[in-house]
Formats: sequence, structure tokens, C-alpha cells
Amino acid sequence: MKKSLLILIAIFLTIKVSAQQVNVAAAANLRFVLEEIKTEYIKSHPSSKVNITFGSSGNLVQQILNGAAFDFFMAADNVFPVKLKEKGVTYGEMKTYAFGKLAMYSTTLDVSKGIALLDDESVKKISIAKPETAPYGDRAVELLKTSGKFEDLKSKIVYADNISQAAQYAFTGNAEIGFVALSLALAPDMKDKGYCHIVDQELYKPVEQACILIKRPAGCPEAKKFMNYVLSSETKEIWEKYGYSSPSK
Repeated sequence: MKKSLLILIAIFLTIKVSAQQVNVAAAANLRFVLEEIKTEYIKSHPSSKVNITFGSSGNLVQQILNGAAFDFFMAADNVFPVKLKEKGVTYGEMKTYAFGKLAMYSTTLDVSKGIALLDDESVKKISIAKPETAPYGDRAVELLKTSGKFEDLKSKIVYADNISQAAQYAFTGNAEIGFVALSLALAPDMKDKGYCHIVDQELYKPVEQACILIKRPAGCPEAKKFMNYVLSSETKEIWEKYGYSSPSK
């Protein structure tokens, strides 16, 4: 009898802990802003646990479709969440949580000239995230094509697996210039050790970033709570600190 009671207590505690845990799949451009949001969330929800996995939106979609144990997906656009919804692996409405901006970044060159600098002989390598899986990479290729520079520069492009890696290439000097999410260029290390230029937003489609809840057999109440917090006015200053804007804030 005593042993059975202990087993039941253990099961109850396991369920309780699991209910207060949320596994988040997040676009790589959110690495710094989302860690700050998570820190603030835990302050007001001390019994909660938020696990975040960062990667390109396209790769995260594949992981989710392959059964990865995520409860909440925060993409770098509003296309990848729709793909998951069409596959029937989500629930609730897709929500736009922020609009991002594309930036040029370099540790060695003054990028204030904007895309005109790309024609300079000093630019040997340009880092861009893979456009098929990373929305910011897609926008970078789009703006190069819109400005008529893509064909002349394509031999210089180094494609990274995600936007965070593209930023790393530029930060370490493996590329003279990187097309990165503004949020990464504004992160403490990169901001203090390089040059940043916000690209003319007329040259590419808006980076409308959306999120959606993922279906799990046992359900995850904490996922809904965390999503509501992400979308709330309480996070406004953190989003703005990293260059984001949102129609709801």
C-alpha cells in the first residue's frame, strides 16, 4: 500500500513538472531577445521551465514534422507556421509577434554606404543564411536581386545554415560583410565590435514573424501561458531594444 502511494505521488509530481515546462522551437534571429524574455518570464513564473532550441525556421519545421518534442514554434516569417498548420500538427491561431529588419554587418568595413559598398574590391566574401530555410536569407537574396547586384556578387556569397551562423561568419572575419537580422547586430558582443547598417526596407518583403502552438499528446498548458507573455505589452521594451516592432505593441 505504501509503495503504491509513493508511485502515485511520483507520477503526480512528474505530471506537475511536465505541465510547467515548455519546449520552444525558435528562429535563430531570436537568440538574444528571447533569452531576455525568458528571464523575465521566469521571474514572474518561478516554477516554470522554458527550454529553447534555436535554428533556421525551415529546419525546425522539419524537426517538428519528424516528431520533435516542441510545444511552441516561433518562426522568422509567417509562412513556415502555415506549413505546419496545413499538416495538422498545430492548434489555435497563428499570431504575428514581431516585425524584424535586415542589416549589413562588418567588423572591418564601415557599412554606412549600404549596398553600394558591396561593389568595393575589399569585399571578398558576403555571408547570407540559406534562403530556402532561413527567411532573413531569403530577404537578403531578394534585395540583391531587386537592386540588380545578385548576378555580379553570387560568387562571393557564403551560405550559412541559419542567420545566427551568417552573423558569426561576419563577426569572425570569415566574411567581410554579413546580411544579418538587426536583432543579432544589436546583441552586446556584435554591437560593440562592429559596424551595422539597416538595409532599406523598400528592397525586400516585410519580415513578419509569427508563432503557433504545436499539438502534443499530453498537452502543454505552459506553452499557452508563455505564448501569451511573448505577445503581451510586458515584452514591448525588450523587442524594441533589439530593433523589432509589432502591430500589437
